[in-house]
Amino acid sequence: MRAALLLGLGGPEMLEVRDDVPVPAPGPGEVLIEVAACGVNNTDINTRVGWYSRSVTGATSGERFAEARGDDATWGRGGLGYPRIQGADPSGRVVAVGTGVDDSLIGKRVLVDPWRRDSTDPTDRALAGYLGSEYDGGFAEYCVVPAVNVYAHDAPFTDAELASLPCSWSTAEHMLQRVGAAPGQAIAVTGASGGVGSALVQLAAFRGMTVLAVAGASKADAVGELGAHHVIERELHDVPTAVMEANGGPLDVIADVVGGPDFGGWLAALRRGGHYVTSGAIAGPVVELDLRTLYLNDLELHGATVFDPQVFADLMAIVTDGAIRPVVADTYPLEAIHDAQAAFERKQHVGAIVISLHD
Repeated sequence: MRAALLLGLGGPEMLEVRDDVPVPAPGPGEVLIEVAACGVNNTDINTRVGWYSRSVTGATSGERFAEARGDDATWGRGGLGYPRIQGADPSGRVVAVGTGVDDSLIGKRVLVDPWRRDSTDPTDRALAGYLGSEYDGGFAEYCVVPAVNVYAHDAPFTDAELASLPCSWSTAEHMLQRVGAAPGQAIAVTGASGGVGSALVQLAAFRGMTVLAVAGASKADAVGELGAHHVIERELHDVPTAVMEANGGPLDVIADVVGGPDFGGWLAALRRGGHYVTSGAIAGPVVELDLRTLYLNDLELHGATVFDPQVFADLMAIVTDGAIRPVVADTYPLEAIHDAQAAFERKQHVGAIVISLHD
């Protein structure tokens, strides 16, 4: 089969597209998916360049981090086995099943919960691994996943649109569930034009929240069309204060995928008892925290990475109902994966970049 193989830490040259990769066989409790499309995510690039290594303190970048160590360069802070097929977002059809799996799944359109949990203790987050990171993923014509991770559907979207959902949208749904997001609350969303950010805007608006989105000036109209009530330009000098002024006072929730120097300002923009939740730090992972802001205002800080299966099930219910609108900025063939990742790194798009496996 055709597949993009990651050969090690480094630049785009470490991704090699080949057509002689063996098709994987589903084992007991697994299914084989013929992949139609697969989304590109920050984790694909961050893993390739070594950004998850604890030795790295800078903002995300498409450049190889020379200080990155290979033994802690994945989401799980472990080493990566090479070659690895990345891609957390396969969308396609089941074409074969392993023993113990109902063969009625064959032929069904499916999406995949990207977290592979331990079969003996699925509640232990420390034992979870990510599709395309600890396990081979969807940048290939075929992909094997546990049957329990597969969700058959009849959603009214194209394969490319569906491939924009699993990683970004489940992350966004997880973030909102972590903070107990509720109608009437005011939420600020940083990085609102990206995959997770644009999902947060839609899912928060769907919940009846007042959404204050931060995005580049050139993307403000597009982000507003997703359901944001206010769009604040990220080029402003003091973005957290501008967001709070647009809201007419402190916020209930900050959903942050950016991090960096604005972290302290975001905490100061929260009402007493407010919630800050993060799933990324593209502007830098090392931030300053005034503990007085945290404890005097009774704030709650949440990380959002490994979620319970119910989070993905809840997302699929929303997707199947057609209550949201996947946003695909562009699609690329597998052979152009270098170009796709370069476009993703430029961050001039709104929504998702997707790899198409169709000829």
